[in-house]
Amino acid sequence: MATVLEFPSQQARGLAFLERQLAELLRARGADQALTEFATAQLTEIYGRISDSEQYHFSVHLPDGLGAAQQDALRGEITAGLERIRRENHSLALELAAGLLLAKVQLFQRERSD
Repeated sequence: MATVLEFPSQQARGLAFLERQLAELLRARGADQALTEFATAQLTEIYGRISDSEQYHFSVHLPDGLGAAQQDALRGEITAGLERIRRENHSLALELAAGLLLAKVQLFQRERSD
């Protein structure tokens, strides 16, 4: 039987990187284990929601008579356009996610101190 090598997706690697960075940042600022675990769990949930929202799916009905080369060209243009939109939205979504995460962490801290 052949050996199968599995690699984490770019999304999984990105999330793991963000989780490590967040945990290191929180520990450097004196956060305890409970806060670190809460923050990384929230990051995982928020990042998952962002990733889910970026899974575009739709159909385009092409007119009859287009050759294979024309269809491929249109497919390429649409794909490139979607990728540009995804990158722009991704940057904004990450900025908003960071603000949401910060607010949740602050609320968690405030509720613990009450």
